Amino acid sequence: MAINLSILEKDIGRVVRVVIELIAGRANSVVDVTLAANAASTTVPFVNCSSACGPIPIPLTAHAAAEIGNGTLFISSIQNGAFTITHANNAQTDRNFRFVCSGG
Repeated sequence: MAINLSILEKDIGRVVRVVIELIAGRANSVVDVTLAANAASTTVPFVNCSSACGPIPIPLTAHAAAEIGNGTLFISSIQNGAFTITHANNAQTDRNFRFVCSGG
């Protein structure tokens, strides 16, 4: 997991470690989500999401992969601090995804 810095950070060593982590591909741009059961959408609060980002789903279970394969999953809205996923309304409780919020 990437290191969080305050805008007031004064420790140059911490700043350098953050830059090294970013170069290595580590950033706080990933959130794990389980789609809501018996609902047609799931809202994901995620502080690092901006209205200009693009959440990219990575299925972690067979039911999650099927959701993508069926064409029933899409991002219906993106705001600063959250995004909403529209999906099939069923009772499955293991539609687990990892979303990478890229850009913005």
